[in-house]
Amino acid sequence: MIRNIAAYRFVEIADPPVLAADVRTWAEAGGLRGTVLVAPEGVNLFLAGTDAAVGTFLGHLRADARFAGIVVKDSWSAAVPFARLKVKTKREIISFRRDGASPLRGDRAPAVAPHVLARWLAQGVDDAGRRVVLLDTRNREETAHGAFEGALTLPIDNFTDLPMALAPHRDSLADATVVSYCTGGIRCEKAALWMRDSGMDHVLQLDGGILGYFEAVGGVGYAGRCFVFDERVALDTALRPLVDGDVAVAPKELAA
Repeated sequence: MIRNIAAYRFVEIADPPVLAADVRTWAEAGGLRGTVLVAPEGVNLFLAGTDAAVGTFLGHLRADARFAGIVVKDSWSAAVPFARLKVKTKREIISFRRDGASPLRGDRAPAVAPHVLARWLAQGVDDAGRRVVLLDTRNREETAHGAFEGALTLPIDNFTDLPMALAPHRDSLADATVVSYCTGGIRCEKAALWMRDSGMDHVLQLDGGILGYFEAVGGVGYAGRCFVFDERVALDTALRPLVDGDVAVAPKELAA
C-alpha cells in the first residue's frame, strides 16, 4: 500500500530556495511523488510513497527545529496518485493576498477540535449557546463533491475571491459562532484570521480541516466526499479514494 501524507506548517522561512532544495533531495531519495510548496510563511505538502520512504522523509523534515511539531494527516491507496514530484517556491503556501491573514503576525486563529465540533453539531449550538455556522472556504468544484450539512458554501473559483463573496453574509452571521473549514487547514486558518482581523469576533477554524475531522470522528454531519488535489479525486469519510490504481486524472493546483 502507498502512504499519502498531507501536512503544512506556518513558520518563518528566511531561505525558501535552500529549504526547497533540501526537500527535493529527501523526497527524490525515497522515490516520493507529489507537490511541495515552500514560502516565506511556511510549507505545504502532499506526498506519496512507501511507508518506509515517507517515514524517512519525515525524519529529515522533523530534524529541522522549524518542523519538529508538524502534524501529518495520513491516508492510503493502492498506487501513487501523483505523476511526478514538484517542489516550488511561492510568495504564500496558498494565495490569499489579504492583510491580517498571516499566522506569522501573532497567534494562530482559535481552533475547535473535531470531537468538539461533532458535539456542537449534534446539540445544535456551541457550549455558549450560540448557533454554529460552518463556513466552507473551498471553491465550488470542491464543494460539489461534498460539504458539511447546512454549511455556508460560496460560489468562488479561487480562495482570493472569498472576501467579496462573504460580504453579503456578514451581517447575518453576527449572532453565530462561525467555524471555517477546508481540506487540510491552511485556507480555513487564513480565512479565520482575516475575518477576526476585519471585525468578526466569534470565528474559529476547524483544527486539521476535513481530513483531520474524518480521521478523528468520521463523517458526523458531513455529506459526500472530500475533494483532494491528486488522482484519487475525492476521499470518503473513511479516507478511501473515489479512484484508485493507475488512473489518468490530471491533479489540480495544490491547496489545503
